[in-house]
Amino acid sequence: MRLAAALAVGVFCYFLVGFVTGNAPDLPLRWRRSGAQVSGRQLWLHQAGVALTPRQFWAGSLLVGASAFGAVTVVTGAPLVGIVPGAAVAALPRAYFARRRAARLRLVQEAWPDGLRDLLSSVTAGRSLSQALTGLAATGPEPLRQAFARYPLLARMLGTVPALEIVREELADPTSDRVIEVLILAHERGGQVVRDLLDDLVAATTKDIKLLEEIETEGLEMRINSRAVLVLPWLVLVALNIREGPFRAFYRSSGGLIVVLAGGLLSAVGYLVVARLARSLGEQRVFGSGAILAARES
Repeated sequence: MRLAAALAVGVFCYFLVGFVTGNAPDLPLRWRRSGAQVSGRQLWLHQAGVALTPRQFWAGSLLVGASAFGAVTVVTGAPLVGIVPGAAVAALPRAYFARRRAARLRLVQEAWPDGLRDLLSSVTAGRSLSQALTGLAATGPEPLRQAFARYPLLARMLGTVPALEIVREELADPTSDRVIEVLILAHERGGQVVRDLLDDLVAATTKDIKLLEEIETEGLEMRINSRAVLVLPWLVLVALNIREGPFRAFYRSSGGLIVVLAGGLLSAVGYLVVARLARSLGEQRVFGSGAILAARES
């Protein structure tokens, strides 16, 4: 048994070091996902502002979870008590960067009305739509300046439409998809239709953002409650096992293992149910490679 445990720890350390350094062995597993899905995970990390590969990110999450498990084990003296807190802490990096990604994309969405007004002013002043977009990358709202930072160079190298398509794929959210598709249409039509389309687009985008804010506010309280219900019982459990006594003795036994596993399962199921009830159904992409990926996964 000790030999098997030592072998498992050695294999785990080998893979962990490989994932962290980016030199993990390439295992030809049948269930390995396609390149499009891998690029989707990398795009997710890019949108969250994480300069890591997916393997490095998950290896770091596992390392953080293992550290939390070890800390709780040292404090309580009962390794079983640290299982669920360790798993929860391992999930924290993804939750944190998911919120960060959502916040960054939300800033871009909220900046579109002002950005479109800037475009409309530039077009009304006699500039072409491509010139107005180049100006947006320099003087537009800060979130859009970051999103369109590469647009001037891409437009000179590839043209306006391919440059807009690249920006659309980097943003990869439904609101930006609609806006950029209309900008592509306006560029192709040209003339007076550009101003008309931009006018309609400003009004429609403003209404969409207002609706999204209302939906987000409605589900906030339920999301907070679901997280509190998940965390508080385990904080109490850790507190009960800090000192020697019947609680620590029980959670070192096989009966304690059953209780911890059952409690962890019930907590996870309860959290998923409440989170699903509070979740706002995000709009699916219908343009770009992200739409193709979503269709394959559904």
